[in-house]
Parts: sequence; structure tokens; C-alpha cells
Amino acid sequence: MQLSMFAQTATLPQPAPVSPGAVKGCTLIYEPAGRAREYAALACNVYSGCGHRCVYCYAPSATQRSRDAFSAPHIRPGFLEKLTREAAKYQAAGVTGRVLLSFTTDPYQPIDVEHAITRRTIEILHAHGLSVQVLTKGGRRALRDLDLFTAADAFATTLTLLDEQHSVTWEPGAASPEDRIATIREFYRAGIPTWVSLEPVLNPASALEIIRRTAAFVDLYKVGKLNYHPLARSIDWARFAQDAIALLQHLGKPHYIKDDLAAFLTRTAA
Repeated sequence: MQLSMFAQTATLPQPAPVSPGAVKGCTLIYEPAGRAREYAALACNVYSGCGHRCVYCYAPSATQRSRDAFSAPHIRPGFLEKLTREAAKYQAAGVTGRVLLSFTTDPYQPIDVEHAITRRTIEILHAHGLSVQVLTKGGRRALRDLDLFTAADAFATTLTLLDEQHSVTWEPGAASPEDRIATIREFYRAGIPTWVSLEPVLNPASALEIIRRTAAFVDLYKVGKLNYHPLARSIDWARFAQDAIALLQHLGKPHYIKDDLAAFLTRTAA
């Protein structure tokens, strides 16, 4: 998939991975499809389910589970042993790109405080020549693994709102916005490439303010929209996309406008 015409070149160097299609018999480390492919060439879901219980989450539907079942996360049976075998196959195939943790779960949700499966996952991937990029709403839960990250990795957080009470309403189990912001700042200070996922956008004004508050320590922004929720119909997406691009360009920040949001700019231009 090519980058949207509204994307600006990012400054997060990453070796192009060998096509995962060449690595047979692997299911834990996989090549995302559809919208997810805009975020990463390779991915791995550390847990099954997620305790953050975000109202807007698409993952229960994507994994064909009820929200109650999905919100009771658990360790995937035999995960670390199977991951080790698959990572060895990727190493043998010469794959050296980043693996995103995670799409249909969160690597630093509350369950990881006890089980620390994410730390072992990173260690296994690193031991087999793979890098990682973590996408999380777990905030400071990630800091205990900061020592594992290198400049070949990346740390990202999803930011949707700034008001803590609104965040609790939409993302009741996730870390607070301030916690997430403080955490990504710590990774940046440690020399780790950083990016922010501005998706879903729940309040355009809040999303723009997030960019202003974090620009000094975020290397890249990936901007999308809200989907699968009635609130999405009340937002002027073309206006938001224009405002976000203008602000990011003014600040000189590399950015990627996801296809579903970029489509509104195309319609406006037409």
C-alpha cells in the first residue's frame, strides 16, 4: 500500500522487511491487512483480549468476540515457545524490520504488570534480529521495559483526549492522557524514536491541542478518524484534516494521514 498523497516523509528509519509471505507456518508474527497495513508491515498480538475496555474499540468485532469476553484478557497458550520458533524462522529468512506490538490487544494493559509477557516478547524478537515498535495506552506500565529499547525500535502511544474525565468515559482501563504523554516523553529522552497515533479522533480541538503539547518529543504523527460510532457523523472530517495538516506542517512534524481521513480531502478537492 502506498502512502497517502497527504503524507509527509517520516524520520523513523526502518529496514524494509522481507515479505512475511516468504515465511511459511508463522501466525503469531504476521503481515497486517486492510487499515492495519497502514501502521506496520509486521505485527504480533501479545495477549488475547484487552482490559482497557475502550468504548470505540473495533477489536471485539474483528476477533469475533463479545465485548465482555474480549475485556477479560488472558495469556495465549504456548505463546512464548511458539514465538521463539517463529522468530527463528524470520531470522533465517533475513527479516530485520520492526514488529508492531499490538493491533488487537495492548502490550501494556494491566495484565502485563503481573505476567510481563511483553518484556519476554521484546527479548525474543531482539534475540532473533527483529526490532519492535510498541503502540500502547498503558502509560508508565511501559517504563519498566525502557532498558530493552534501542534506537532501532520505536515507542508509540494512542492519544485521543486531554481531559481525564472524558478519557475515563471512553477508555476506562487505560492510563490517563497525562500519564501517556509523560511516558512517551521519557522514551524520547532516552533516544528512542517516538510516534503518536491520533486515532480515533473524538474531539478535533483536543486532537490539535495534543499535537501542540507533544510536538517537542514526538517524531511522527499518524492521524485517522473515528469509525463505527455515531459520534463520527457529527464531525467535519475535511475541516479537521485540513487543520491537522496545516498545524503539523507549521511545526515541521512528519505525519501520515490515514486513507479513511485523506478520503475527505479528496472529496473536498473534487
